Amino acid sequence: MTHVTLTAAIWREDNAYVSLCPELGVASCGDTPDEALRMLKEAVELFLENARRLGTWDDIRAPLESPQRFTAPLEVTVP
Repeated sequence: MTHVTLTAAIWREDNAYVSLCPELGVASCGDTPDEALRMLKEAVELFLENARRLGTWDDIRAPLESPQRFTAPLEVTVP
């Protein structure tokens, strides 16, 4: 079993909270931030389980397990 730490971005959209794991492009939602996070964790776990079953785990493994990963806010100008 492999443990990885991923990023969860959560924001309010209309009457729900959207959650996104940007490293994997996996998203979910919930009625509260906690529910959105819980649902995202479930979706990510299913995604990774599927990756192992389909034999694509090695394609996504290196960036997820690297000890030298960093996240930072990135401000850009939208024209």
